Formats: sequence, structure tokens, C-alpha cells
Amino acid sequence: MSNSYAQPILRTADAGEALCAVARLLELADTSELEVDYEAVVSSASALARLLKLLPCADWWAEGGRGGSSQDGVDPVACLPVRVRSWGHCADVVVPLVRASGSEPAAVRWDFAGWPVAPEVGLGVGGSRGAFVTLCLNARDLDLEHPAADHTVFVHVKQVEGARAPWLAARVGQRVIGELVMAPY
Repeated sequence: MSNSYAQPILRTADAGEALCAVARLLELADTSELEVDYEAVVSSASALARLLKLLPCADWWAEGGRGGSSQDGVDPVACLPVRVRSWGHCADVVVPLVRASGSEPAAVRWDFAGWPVAPEVGLGVGGSRGAFVTLCLNARDLDLEHPAADHTVFVHVKQVEGARAPWLAARVGQRVIGELVMAPY
């Protein structure tokens, strides 16, 4: 399995605007096999409680090399900050997750069947291996290592199909605003 490559196309302080850009991208995609993944770095006990209420089976582990994880049966609040991760959700969970994340750095990733044909850049249908959209909340990077007061939308493509990212951005009234980088997962 290889990683996708991602390129930022929008940075905004308005989560609603970011979600609208994601929705426009998803209108282009083959979403017949849509799933949503979530990850956050959580420092607040109240945010952690909100998130675990929505994602009771989420995996979590202490950040910074400290011990403690969902596998240990310990109270996650005692291990803050923690990284929370959960996979394979339906799209209905997105807005509640965005609200529950509050000001914590988080990433919502939409995983789907493929991108459309991009004839202007010489590309056929983009298969599922490089077909994702990620909204990073309160972070500027996919690893959630650079907290920010704004949100960033990334389009994912196969590395050899890098021309698809600016093509997709243009289709939703945006443009690329950063480099194409290897996605962490």
C-alpha cells in the first residue's frame, strides 16, 4: 500500500466555508464507497469527553512518548494530551465532530472510490488509492503538529497524478496554496 499525496487548496478561519469547499469536492468524486476517518490531538478534558461520546470505540494514546492508551484501560484524562483516532464512519458524523473538536487540532478525512476524469491535464479516472479530501481543523498540516487559528482543506491524489490537485481546486473555485506532500496515512 502506498501513501497518497496531498495539496492544500483553502485556508480559512471559517469551518463552515471549509466544509462547503469539501462538499463541492465530494460532488466531483465517486462517493459510492464513502467513509470518514478522524484524528485529533486533544489537550482539554471537556473536548475529550465530547469526542469520546461521539466516538466511544476510538483508539487513543498519550502524546509525547508517555504511557497510556485505550488498550491499557486507564482514564484518558489522566494521560492528556492524547491523540484520538477512529476510522470508517458515515458522513453524518462530520458536523458533530467538527463542533466537538472545538479548538483542538483535528483532521477529518473523506475516503471514497475515485476522482473523475481530468482530460485537460491528461488524466483518466483517479482510483481509490489517491482519492481523499482532508479538512485539518485548527492545524496547518496533516500530522497535526502545527496548531493554527484556521482550517486547511487538502485534496489527495496519487503522486504521479499531481496535476489533478490544481485541476480539482479550479473546479471548486480554489487554487493550490502549498506544496504537494506525502500524506501520513
